[in-house]
Amino acid sequence: MIQSDDEGMGLVEWFVGDKGIIDYSLTLEGSENKLSRNPRQWRLFDIITAAFFAVVLLFFILLFTPLRDSMAASGRQTLLVTTTSDPRQRQRLVTLVESGHHLQPIEYCPADAVAHMPCEDPKRNSQLSREMNFYRERHCPLPEETPLCLIPPPNGYKISVPWPESLHKIWHANMPYNKIADRKGHQGWMKREGEYFIFPGGGTMFPGGAGQYIEKLSQYIPLKGGTLRTALDMGCGVASFGGTLLSQGILALSFAPRDSHKSQIQFALERGVPAFVAMLGTRRLPFPASSFDLMHCSRCLIPFTAYNATYFVEVDRLLRPGGYLVISGPPVQWPKQDKEWADLQAVARALCYELIAVDGNTVIWKKPVGDSCLSSQNEFGLELCDESVPPSDAWYYKLKKCVTRPSSVKGEIALGTIPKWPERLSKVPSRAIVMKNGFEADARRWARRVAYYRDSLKLELKPPAVRNIMDMNALFGGFAAALASDPVWVMNVIPSRKQLTLDVIYDRGLIGVYHDWCEPFSTYPRTYDFIHLSGIESLTSKSRCSLVDLMVEMDRILRPEGKVLIRDTPEVLDKVARMAHAVRWSSSIHDKEPESHGREKILVATKPLWRMPSNSH
Repeated sequence: MIQSDDEGMGLVEWFVGDKGIIDYSLTLEGSENKLSRNPRQWRLFDIITAAFFAVVLLFFILLFTPLRDSMAASGRQTLLVTTTSDPRQRQRLVTLVESGHHLQPIEYCPADAVAHMPCEDPKRNSQLSREMNFYRERHCPLPEETPLCLIPPPNGYKISVPWPESLHKIWHANMPYNKIADRKGHQGWMKREGEYFIFPGGGTMFPGGAGQYIEKLSQYIPLKGGTLRTALDMGCGVASFGGTLLSQGILALSFAPRDSHKSQIQFALERGVPAFVAMLGTRRLPFPASSFDLMHCSRCLIPFTAYNATYFVEVDRLLRPGGYLVISGPPVQWPKQDKEWADLQAVARALCYELIAVDGNTVIWKKPVGDSCLSSQNEFGLELCDESVPPSDAWYYKLKKCVTRPSSVKGEIALGTIPKWPERLSKVPSRAIVMKNGFEADARRWARRVAYYRDSLKLELKPPAVRNIMDMNALFGGFAAALASDPVWVMNVIPSRKQLTLDVIYDRGLIGVYHDWCEPFSTYPRTYDFIHLSGIESLTSKSRCSLVDLMVEMDRILRPEGKVLIRDTPEVLDKVARMAHAVRWSSSIHDKEPESHGREKILVATKPLWRMPSNSH
């Protein structure tokens, strides 16, 4: 960013008041004229002269030295404190931005906010209960408690290494956090080499590399051939397992909390591997029932049998009938954990899981297809959920201690009954059968639209320009499906207050999450190359929240030089264009594709790579 000289500066006003006028008197002594000054007047003249030169000197110092930036930064800090501590002042600023009357860009946040996630703030959340890791789940501040500012990149930030090179190396300057490399380098997680972090592909349970580990699993699980497509890697580290599975045609979504291994999910996303921040604590994970064909834990340390096996029950809800569960590391045949290992096997037996193999410290189970064998007599007191418990509601939904019945999920969803990948992408899923006509029309519509994006709008939707994509209002995942043949991945977001169609997306072999866009998303800053959004105004849910806050959040998660595409009515896009200027994007509005009906237009915006001035830390 090129910053103007007067940005952040106030006007310097200086003048001499009436009492500063010097009185001169002229006296005659013989033939000589002499200027006579009172000693007091000499002193006053000297003071004013010195003050004048001091003001001039200060002006040049402010104009040509870093002190100017320091004072500007101080002013920004004051502005941020003001807009946070005074909700009325913040709301006035939001109103000015929305109306287009705030002509200057929104200020940037302090330099120490480079990795800020509003809903996973350690300082804020450390005051909460530790029970069931409640304090490590999402806890979002109210909008009026959040500074209205743009997250800066770290000092020395570079445009991300493109895919597929990024799987193996990323810029150190983009994430200058050495903790994982120092602690886990000997296990093959990652190491620093010059200006890069290098990822050998290892992990705590597979220091020889994820490839060898996956080869071992393939002896027991059909990892090739398209039977398995969607996977969830729990407690993923830097996501080498998920990144390696991509070569098998399996799309793994990895998650981990924000914890002492600073920014492990940010490392995963910088590598181009699907990931987001989450914690299995007191609530369901934000996915529908029977989403994943494979669920994996490699030393994730989730206490599956604690709280009457509540966490195992949640894994069971998410695992597709006929799907596979893999747990490596404690407590599987682990020293001094005999009881925990026995309890884990007992829960699996109570849920009628088929034991496929125990190979060293790795156990593999297969989930049954039916729901009739859960005994009423089991040591964990497990019971089947009644019909009042919706199987797929999962946005801020408290964990249940009852087991979801596979039969409560309508249609054929078990592995072996659904098509293999890639056929399942285009076939109407049984969970969408009541919307069959809408599903097929949606698929045709998005194939046409994506072709227009590429051919007419000249958008690059593949590497090296693009790898990580988000669709903020995905419906059936039609936009993602139209990109399936390219080496990109799409996080399909289903707004929690809209029709909950995320199960259809998973049945197609795609991935995504539920989310309410009146809250920040659970990801680090600068993690997506391209953001797609059809119907931006619908996400604020009848003014429950502001478009300004939504666009500031979009800016937070968008990488520098990343692009945003928004479809909406001309009136809405005119507002969005004004706000795009406020978040420092360059934007243009285009006609929609000729074949589409309605009044939509298309806004395309680019986020520049701007840098904070020096001495603004």
